[in-house]
Amino acid sequence: MKIRAHVIIEGRVQGVFFRAETRAVAQTYHLTGWVKNLPDGRVEAVFEGEEDDVEKAVQWCRTGPPHALVTSVSVNREPFTGEFKTFSIAYY
Repeated sequence: MKIRAHVIIEGRVQGVFFRAETRAVAQTYHLTGWVKNLPDGRVEAVFEGEEDDVEKAVQWCRTGPPHALVTSVSVNREPFTGEFKTFSIAYY
């Protein structure tokens, strides 16, 4: 079953290659969507794809890349839309 997860990651998550690594993880699991830095220092992402693969990407976000220090991850499950063709880094 295909699902969508809207994720907000807090902690030391900017300036540590979080977006680039998130995109690599998403591509590994054949997910679509986007990831971006927020002005307040958090990172936001939307993942769409097979449920198991989305859950693996969300789980990865709880740790992030080596220099990140994730303190909180909030996940909202939303209806799958299929609106994305790839997984990209977005800019606010």
